[in-house]
Amino acid sequence: MTKIKTNASGTRSIEVSDQHLATIEQYQLLRDLIDSNGYVDEAVLDKLRLNIRALLESESGSDKQLLDLCLDVVYHPNMKALGLQNLLQLYVDWQKRQDTGDGVSAD
Repeated sequence: MTKIKTNASGTRSIEVSDQHLATIEQYQLLRDLIDSNGYVDEAVLDKLRLNIRALLESESGSDKQLLDLCLDVVYHPNMKALGLQNLLQLYVDWQKRQDTGDGVSAD
């Protein structure tokens, strides 16, 4: 488990597991999420939530891992734009570790 900060002062955080990151990768949830301006704001977070909601409403939406990601991370009460930005950075770092073979699970 890795903690990501969700506010600037660092008083709020969310725990993200390797399974959460693998689910993000499986559904490619972060692909084309950010607009060309490169800013992560509340609109980007809303876009992610709507994309996930659409997946859950579809026939393939019975995946427990996706539901866990929603409950534990994306719809967490502390999740804000800064939290999403930190989640994006954590995902990029996690992917690099997976590509180099250093992806040892800390769970």
